[in-house]
Amino acid sequence: MDYLIALFLLIGSFFTLVGSIGLVKLPDFFMRLHGPTKATTLGVGAMLIASILYYFSHHDTVRLNEFLIVIFLFMTAPVSAHLMSKAALHKKNSKK
Repeated sequence: MDYLIALFLLIGSFFTLVGSIGLVKLPDFFMRLHGPTKATTLGVGAMLIASILYYFSHHDTVRLNEFLIVIFLFMTAPVSAHLMSKAALHKKNSKK
C-alpha cells in the first residue's frame, strides 16, 4: 500500500509541477489558463487520493475531508476557468 501511496504522490507532484511551469512559461493568457485548470487540478487530485489511501491503510479510518476537497476541486476548477476565459474574451472583444 505504501508503494501505491508513493506512486500517487509522485504522479501528483509531477502534474502539479508541469501545471505550475505552464502557468509561468506559456505566453498567452488563454494558454496559461490550461496550466492550473488541467494539470494542477489532476496533480492535487492525485495527492488527495494518496492522502485518502494513507489514512485508510495506516489509521483504519476513512476521512470525509479529502473526499469533500476532491469534489469541491473538480467542481470549481472548470467553472472558474470557464468564467475567466469568458471574461477575457469579453474584454478582448470590447477593445475592438
